[in-house]
Amino acid sequence: MSTLSPFQIFDLLNRPRPLWLVKIDLSGTSLYWVDFSECKLGMSNFSRADLNWSNFAGADMRRSDLSMSNLFEAHMQRANLNEANLSRANLTRADLGKADLVEAIIVEANLSRASLSKAILIRANLNNCILNRADLSKANLANANLSGADLSMANLFDANLTGANLTGANLVKADLTAANLSNANLSGADLTGAELTDANLEGANLEGATLVNGEVFQPPPISIDG
Repeated sequence: MSTLSPFQIFDLLNRPRPLWLVKIDLSGTSLYWVDFSECKLGMSNFSRADLNWSNFAGADMRRSDLSMSNLFEAHMQRANLNEANLSRANLTRADLGKADLVEAIIVEANLSRASLSKAILIRANLNNCILNRADLSKANLANANLSGADLSMANLFDANLTGANLTGANLVKADLTAANLSNANLSGADLTGAELTDANLEGANLEGATLVNGEVFQPPPISIDG
């Protein structure tokens, strides 16, 4: 992985776009407002970097390390973040619309008020993420791990949550209108005040979940004949 001096970074970032920066090490650097749109950044290291308001729209960031980075209000529309590490990153109000986050590691990240509309998060790990008031409308979260996530007041309209793990998730006042929750694990989740109009809950596990009306779901007792 290439390590650059501050002068080399300044020189590089002022060259014509798009840049080819595969496997570059920019960890711990201050790069707010930087334009990385459409750049090749696969397997690069941005851990602990200050990337406030940076532009990653359309960038190829597959398998990059963005753990503990500050991406406040970053523009990441259509970015390819397959298998990227975003653990504990600050993505408050970031725009990840239509981003590709297949199997991304987003554990304990802050995505409060972030836009993830139509994002692809298949098998992504969002364990204990903060997603309150986030826009996940029409996002594909099939088989994603959202256990312990805070999705309070999140917009999950028409989202695909097939087979997702929502164990212990906070879904208070979340909008799940027309969401597909078939075979999802909602055990212990809090759905108080959630909107479930036209949602598909076929095969979902609701054991111990707090329902819309505040009651705790208990499965019917198993009858044993004879």
